[in-house]
Amino acid sequence: MYINAPTENITVLPNWPRPSDEIVRALAEFPPALIGDVRNRMDMMSAEIRCLTPGIRLAGAVLPIQVWEGDNLGIHRGLDEAKPGDVLVVSANSVTNRSVFGGILAEICQSKGIRGVIIDGAVRDIEEMTAMGIAVFARGVVPAGPSKNGPGAVGKPVACGNVVCNPGDIVIGDQDGIVVVPLSEAGGTLQRLPLQADLERQILARVKAAAQ
Repeated sequence: MYINAPTENITVLPNWPRPSDEIVRALAEFPPALIGDVRNRMDMMSAEIRCLTPGIRLAGAVLPIQVWEGDNLGIHRGLDEAKPGDVLVVSANSVTNRSVFGGILAEICQSKGIRGVIIDGAVRDIEEMTAMGIAVFARGVVPAGPSKNGPGAVGKPVACGNVVCNPGDIVIGDQDGIVVVPLSEAGGTLQRLPLQADLERQILARVKAAAQ
């Protein structure tokens, strides 16, 4: 913990399986829109979860965190469980009148090799975090800071942007938004992506040829 606060009311689940770096990198070669297409356009987060750090893409393993509205004690505790390659996926109950994530937490994330954060709630210090190069997706931005009282949970499945995110699932994000790939379905999804990408290239080639 980077703060001196009791965390007895933060539930922490045991360790969970995480995807290999190889499969995360392979999926990250494709945009979320294409991944969503091969997944029958399911498992894509609400458009209200927006990329707030332009030009910074996101790919990693879900570390799910549930926090109380306007409170980020669960995030602080979750950082103790974080491993390089994780993405913090935080359900803050869609509340946007209090930020639960900002520059200090972003610095901690970078020091631990966390690849980005997705907050179903609000963040602050967005200019600072953009300059840092950390990928931040959230429902809103507000300067008002959080409390640190709990309760919360780490490692428990959460709903974020209307999608259930389980620990170890894979999230891929760009300026279009976020797609979630369940860990158990990552291999099958990856197998179908080259065919879909090739199909789209063929369509584009026909369009360009017809315009000449």
